[in-house]
Amino acid sequence: MSLAIAPEFRERVRRDEPLSRHTSWHVGGPAEVFFNPRDRVELAEFLRSLPPAVPIHWIGLGSNLLVRDGGLKGVVVSTHGALDLLDRTGESTVRAEAGVACARIARQCIKWGLGPAEFFAGIPGTLGGALAMNAGAFGGETWGHVLAVTTIDRGGATRTRPASEYRVGYREVIGPEPDEWFLEASLSFESRPAAHESEVRALLERRRASQPIGEWSCGSVFTNPPGDHAARLIEAAGLKGFRIGGASVSEKHANFIINHGEASAADLERLIAHVRETVARVHGVQLTPEVRIVGVP
Repeated sequence: MSLAIAPEFRERVRRDEPLSRHTSWHVGGPAEVFFNPRDRVELAEFLRSLPPAVPIHWIGLGSNLLVRDGGLKGVVVSTHGALDLLDRTGESTVRAEAGVACARIARQCIKWGLGPAEFFAGIPGTLGGALAMNAGAFGGETWGHVLAVTTIDRGGATRTRPASEYRVGYREVIGPEPDEWFLEASLSFESRPAAHESEVRALLERRRASQPIGEWSCGSVFTNPPGDHAARLIEAAGLKGFRIGGASVSEKHANFIINHGEASAADLERLIAHVRETVARVHGVQLTPEVRIVGVP
């Protein structure tokens, strides 16, 4: 039996939408219901209309996400192209909605003479995902700049919470309520009038030189264990280039797994498991996936 959708939203949702169209790995089965809100008002109305037990999943640019081949039951809410407001709210403060690409935050802060924000250029997703996992790059982390967040719950109710209400660690964020999702954040930076877009270009050039940019990947697959780097451990275990089906460990950066165009989500998941097992056997280290693996096999 298909999920019932309120009549006013039936023309706005897509059923059985292939999530391979919405993930940076270009894999993933269908979303039972896929919804891309026009704005937060429509989003709140849509959430209020859903049955209380229906699973709700969120997606931005689809990086850091592996959707299994069986897809996702329930509702997938896409913030891409929506919730994309970015403005300056004070001398050193910025408001950004969850659908804003992190690279855009980096570029705009440079134009405003604010920083350090260049590290956002190295995060291949939206602010919503960066808030959910405390994403970082080039030595910077998202929550080091968060003053407050605005969230939305299943009932469509919004609230503003100070950053102090969240427990934040390395690639981990634990909030006061499990069924609240980020709508926007107030971010604080320092005045850097001499900041120049060449700084972002230099960082991106470093990224292009060391990572397989342009290939189908999810970003970093594993978090770095304390005092070490996942890529070093994987390379030292002899896994660069190791392939399962249409997926392989990148020859350029061992903490990236590439879909060469014909991989299934199952290929990618099997390769992730093989890398973990091999690194544990060779080095005695249990790697923790940074990528979220969701859905039905």
